[in-house]
Amino acid sequence: MKKINKKVNFNNKFKYIYNFFNNKKKYLDYLIKGIYAGFMIGIGAVVYLSVPDKVIGSFLFSIGLLIVCMYAMNLFTGKIGYVLINKLDYLYEVFLGLIGNFIGAFIVGKLMLLTRYKIITEPAKLLVNAKLSDNLLSIFILSMFCGVLIYLAVNNYKKVNNEIGKYIGIFLCVMIFILCGFEHCVANMVYFTIASSWSTNTLLYLAIMILGNSFGSILIAFFYNLYYKN
Repeated sequence: MKKINKKVNFNNKFKYIYNFFNNKKKYLDYLIKGIYAGFMIGIGAVVYLSVPDKVIGSFLFSIGLLIVCMYAMNLFTGKIGYVLINKLDYLYEVFLGLIGNFIGAFIVGKLMLLTRYKIITEPAKLLVNAKLSDNLLSIFILSMFCGVLIYLAVNNYKKVNNEIGKYIGIFLCVMIFILCGFEHCVANMVYFTIASSWSTNTLLYLAIMILGNSFGSILIAFFYNLYYKN
């Protein structure tokens, strides 16, 4: 009987250790996929700053979100709308994705400053000054509309079976949010880094952008789940 109990205890300990490290790996995957997503949005942001024509720049920026969707990377603005249909631990994926997005976006911004493309600091500063001189309510509203469009782009990619339809949804939604001047928290992490404008005030604005993106995404996701899911 004692041998059986010892075996059971050993198995329980083994399962605990296995689950512990398995969860650690899962959380690490969330973070790493978040870094890659931030990296891709960073490349899109750099392209946008490098092209004088806003329409062409917004079109090329879309490549960032397209790659994120194709390779199932962990982009905060593409994930937050799905909190309504997931369990509570889904928040770990979203939160770690956001941290990863910041790391990836920050790396891209800093690396660009070490190259000849540091000339994009001037358009980045103009863009950032316009954002940071705006009032917080305006920032929240503009961020909310961006959240709506990013959810629609990602959800369209997930639900539409036609390949062309998937891609058109991404390109149109991204181009619209950029040309309208809506605020995307991860893209702005890149702009803030390239413009070297990080401060406590910048963090406040970024927090409002995150809240706005979240609210817009969750709002349109609620509407979708209520009327169109089935």
